[in-house]
This record gives sequence, C-alpha cells and structure tokens, in this order.
Amino acid sequence: MGRSVMGDHVDLGERIRQLRGRLMSQRELADRAQVSVDLIRKLEQGRRHTASIGSLQRIAEALDVTIAELVGKRTTLRPSATDGGVVDIRRALTPVDDLLDSDVIDGEPLSLSEAERTVDYLWGAYWAGRYELLGSLLPNALTQLRATHHAAPTDQRPSTAHVLARAYQAAGDTLVHLGHQDAAFLAVREALRAARETDDVLLYAAMRVSVAWQLLVQGRYTESEQVAVIAARDIEPSGAVSESQLSGYGILTATAATAAARARKSHNTSELLAVAGDMAGRIRYERTDHQTTFGPAKVAMMTVDCAVVQDEFAEALGAARGLPRDATLPLASRARHLADVALAQLRLGHSDRALNTVLTMEQMAPDWIRYQSLPRQVVTELVEHERRVSAPLRDLAMRLGATER
Repeated sequence: MGRSVMGDHVDLGERIRQLRGRLMSQRELADRAQVSVDLIRKLEQGRRHTASIGSLQRIAEALDVTIAELVGKRTTLRPSATDGGVVDIRRALTPVDDLLDSDVIDGEPLSLSEAERTVDYLWGAYWAGRYELLGSLLPNALTQLRATHHAAPTDQRPSTAHVLARAYQAAGDTLVHLGHQDAAFLAVREALRAARETDDVLLYAAMRVSVAWQLLVQGRYTESEQVAVIAARDIEPSGAVSESQLSGYGILTATAATAAARARKSHNTSELLAVAGDMAGRIRYERTDHQTTFGPAKVAMMTVDCAVVQDEFAEALGAARGLPRDATLPLASRARHLADVALAQLRLGHSDRALNTVLTMEQMAPDWIRYQSLPRQVVTELVEHERRVSAPLRDLAMRLGATER
C-alpha cells in the first residue's frame, strides 16, 4: 500500500478498507456510494490514490464519516502547555465551576472594551487562517469572556453576551478546520445560547450560518439547507431595511445554496443563488457583518463553489472570471476560492494552471492551507497523473502531505 509523504498519514485506500472492515464488501460499498466497484478496488489496492470530490463525498457518506475524516485531514495541534490545543479548548467549552460549591467563576473578568478587542483579535486570526495561534488563544479567551459576562452589571449583559457569542462562534469555526466536529458543534450551540441574550436579532440569525456550515461539513446537506433557509426567513427584508439585514439575508441564502448544490438540488441551488445575487446587487459592495462578508464578490465566489460540487467545471471558471481581483474578501475566503479554481482547472485538463493556483494559494495563506483537504486532494491527483513529477510539485506534495504515486 502507498503511504503519504508525511510518514504517519494512512493513505486513502487503507483508510477506506479500515472503515469498511467486515461491515460490507467492496461491492456493497460501491453500490451504497453509487461508484464503480473498480474504483473502490483500485483505491484499496493502491493503484489509485484519490477520486473526484463527488465520489469521495458519496464514499464518505456510505461509510458514515466526513470527507475530512476519509482523506485524513490534520486534526491536532501540538499538545503542549504553552500552545493550549484542542484539549484545553474543550475544557473551556465545558466548565463545571457553576456546579461546584462556590460562587466563583473561573477566569479574570475583562472590561467591555477589552473583551471586544479580544474577540476582534480572535476573528482576525481566524480569517487569516492562523488556527494554531487560535489553539493557544481560545482556551483562556473563552474563560475570561465567560467570566466577563457573569460579572457584568445588568445594563451591560446584552453587550457582554454579544461578545461571548462571537467568541464561541470563533471557537466552533476553528474546531471545524482542526477536524473536531463534536466540539465544534458544542461551541456553536453555546454561541446560539449567548446570542439569545442579546438585543441583536441579526446576530442570532448570523450564528446559524455557522450551524449550517458545520452541518454541510458533516455531510448533512438537507439539514444544512433547511437551517439556513429558516434563519433567512426570520429576517427576510420587507420595505426599507438596513444593509446589515440585506447582508444577513443574503449570506444565509447563499449558504443554503451551497448545501443544495451538494445535495444535487440544482433547481434549489439556482433559485437561492439568484436571491443572494439580488441582495448583493442592492448592497453593491462587500460588507462585513457578524463575522462574515457579503456582497457581489462573495456571491460570485459561492457560485463557483456550487458549480464545482455539481461538476460544472467550465461554468465554475467562467464564474470565477467575474470575481473582481480587488475584492475585499478575507484571506481565508480568497484562498478557499482558489482551491475551487484549482480543482476546476485540474478537471478540465489544465494541470500546469492548477499547480500554479495551488502554489499561489500556499504563498497567500501558508497557515490556512495546512488544515485544508481540498488543496491536498488536487495535489495528490496532480502527482498521480503526471508521468514525471516536477520538483515544484514534489516539494509541494511533501509540504501538504499529499500521497505519492
């Protein structure tokens, strides 16, 4: 069997065989995943090392795992006392101080202004793809912000709840990238609970963008679409409304579209993207509200994503050309968009362009790319299909932990 260039990484075929175990034959897995038994056989025998996004999604669903688990996405930070790590984030998400015989809540309260600066910094690190940094910052930040909310006078509690909700959301979104879906969902549920204590209706709606995204990552596409659509319905614009409301409604409908696309509901996808496009057209620029951006460029980016997951690769590249080069999107969003572009280029036979796109992505967001499965899949396929692997491609494969031929 082939091994990855990162030594301790089990390759895709071996992982499929382990997950399949004695529960089902190769033929049964192929039937459940609606792929050819020849594909399953070649993957397990090491004669192929990857498959299309659609095939991987169906195989993962048939094996009852996420696609990140199937392809072996990085899931840990260094477990040292200085960098915190996932264990400490989990501990911060599951305090028991309120169950002990004490009125003391762990953590030193911050002033409201300090709390707001703290959560702004967390989100800045998140959108820069600095997940290891967040692993060291989040445990203490969550503890302090929880203590801040507990100690706040009555007139400040909606504001401290607002800050706490944003911090829990940052923790949840970060944990998704680190591959800890259960802890991520716990965090976003805490974010929703805190958001209900605020006087910001749009915040509670926006939190459900993260819920829908987490469901999407788990392969729960129908539920993801439903959560986003219902949240959008709660804030549907009528008459004269703020641009913040237009933005919230737009990002929720666009998020629902990405779930519908993965569920292969092309009609729903088109309708939802059209609604999101209308909202973006009314705003006419990229806004940042409630930890996310929305505007014409964001809709163009999500249109590319929907085309890619529906295997409409020429359409994806056409939509990508409509994305302004100077679009004010966060670094992680721009890098994720390039991953879609690279996959579309690869599927259309433009291997050199795909390699250059991934190299650009790595140069742009070196911290972010380390925790992403899609760029690694693109590089794995490039390695597999090239007769002679070039030095730049080989080095990139080693850096990303892509599988050798």
